[in-house]
Amino acid sequence: MKLSLGPLLYYWPKQTTEDFYQQAMSSDADIIYLGETVCSKRRELKARDWINLAKELNHQGKEIVLSSMALLEAPSEIKVLKQLCENGEMSVEANDIGGIQLLSEKKVPFVCGPAINCYNAHTLKLFVNKGMHRWVMPVELSRDWLQKALTDAEKMGIRGQFEVEVFAHGHLPLAYSARCFTARSENKAKDDCELCCIKYPQGRATSTQEGQQVFVLNGIQTQSGYCYNLLNDIESMTGLVDVARVSPSSMDSLTTLHQFKQKILGAEQYVKHDNLQCNGYWHQIAGLSLQG
Repeated sequence: MKLSLGPLLYYWPKQTTEDFYQQAMSSDADIIYLGETVCSKRRELKARDWINLAKELNHQGKEIVLSSMALLEAPSEIKVLKQLCENGEMSVEANDIGGIQLLSEKKVPFVCGPAINCYNAHTLKLFVNKGMHRWVMPVELSRDWLQKALTDAEKMGIRGQFEVEVFAHGHLPLAYSARCFTARSENKAKDDCELCCIKYPQGRATSTQEGQQVFVLNGIQTQSGYCYNLLNDIESMTGLVDVARVSPSSMDSLTTLHQFKQKILGAEQYVKHDNLQCNGYWHQIAGLSLQG
C-alpha cells in the first residue's frame, strides 16, 4: 500500500506552504497532491505558482499530482482549471466533472477526486474509459461499499485499470457551498471576506449547544468536527486499497505519514485515539463514531 499527502485544504501563508512541501519531499509520502481545491480567492499561491512548485518537486522520487477546485463558480476558475489540465507534465486530480471532460479531451490520465460522486462500478467504467488511472473514494463510503464496487468492477473487467485511494486521516471534507461560512462567522460578506480564513490554519471548529465539536468551518467547505483516522484499520484496507491518503493540517501530518508507514510495514502496536477522532464511515456506522 502506498501513502499520499492530499492537497492542502486550508489557507496558509505562501512561505509556510512552500516550507511544508519542501519538508514533505523527505517524508514517507509516495504521492503528493498540490493545488487549491476550496476557494479561488486564496491566492497566496496562484495557479502558476502551484504548477511551478509541482514542476520543481517533480522527478525527485515522488509522484506529484495537481489538484483542481471542487466547486467552480466563475469563468476565471474555469481558466485556472484549463491551466492545470495543460501543465504538460503531471497528472491532475479532477474534483469537478468539468475537469474530467477537459482532461479526457486532451487525453491526459487523471485522478478522480473525492469530491466527485462516483459510487458504483458503472461510473468507474465511464471514468476509466475517459482516462482515469486512480479513484479516490468519496469520504462517506464504507469498506463494505468499496468491496462491493470493486467486486462489480472485477466482473466488468476494469479492476486492473485503476488504483483505489482512500481518505485515511484528517478532517473529512463533507460539503461545499456557494456561501463562505468562515466569513459569515466573522459577520463578513463573502465578497468582502478580507481572506479571514488565513487566520484559521486548521479551520474554525464549531460545537453544538452541548459542547460537541461537530463541524470545522473552512471557507466554503464544511468538514467533520472529529479527525478521521484509519490508522488502526490498515489491516482491513489491505487487498482493497492501493493508496491511503493523509490530509495535511500541520507539520505533524508528516509524522502521521510515518505512523501509517510503520503500520503498513507490520508494526503490531495498537494506537490509542483521542476522543476527537472517528472512523465510523469506514465501518458503516455513524460518522462521528470510533470503532476499535
